[in-house]
Amino acid sequence: MSEQPTHEETAVTEQNAVAVDDDTSLPLFHRTVRPEWIDYNGHMSEAFYVLVFGYATDAMMIETGLHAGYRESTGCSLYTAESHVRYLHEVAAGAHLAVRTRLLGVDAKKARFCHELYVVGAPDDVPEPEAAPVATTELLALHVDQRAGRTAPFPDSVRERLASLVEPAPAWAGRSIAEVPAVR
Repeated sequence: MSEQPTHEETAVTEQNAVAVDDDTSLPLFHRTVRPEWIDYNGHMSEAFYVLVFGYATDAMMIETGLHAGYRESTGCSLYTAESHVRYLHEVAAGAHLAVRTRLLGVDAKKARFCHELYVVGAPDDVPEPEAAPVATTELLALHVDQRAGRTAPFPDSVRERLASLVEPAPAWAGRSIAEVPAVR
């Protein structure tokens, strides 16, 4: 499964972001479920939820100044250090997806954010206000200087842009996987 975005897909990523009314939220990211993303149970395989979330992270990076030119000129990028995915509803082939990204916190070297995945009626639709996500993920990402091999502070402009987007965490964020007692 070599699902690295191609140059063409990166351009599509930039085109698939739908602007939101103000500069205090990120644009929605859109994708359509491909037939090859469907598993033996007849719905989208878990790996492809993560793929779509990864593309949404790429779109967030573009919007906040961490784009390809930034990475090339600085040698710095975001590395995911931790994630928690919740699969809430099955998604069929051909379904149109919209991903809402929320920044939940940022400091000198890390960012916490989440994605909420929705099924919408058409490729560029916006989820209805009462719509429930079909999947969510919460991520902790580190700003890494790849040349030095360690974390590095965000440039002020990037940190300020990220901080301007911070909003309260949704009720589901911050959860962990529940323990399952061992059967004896």
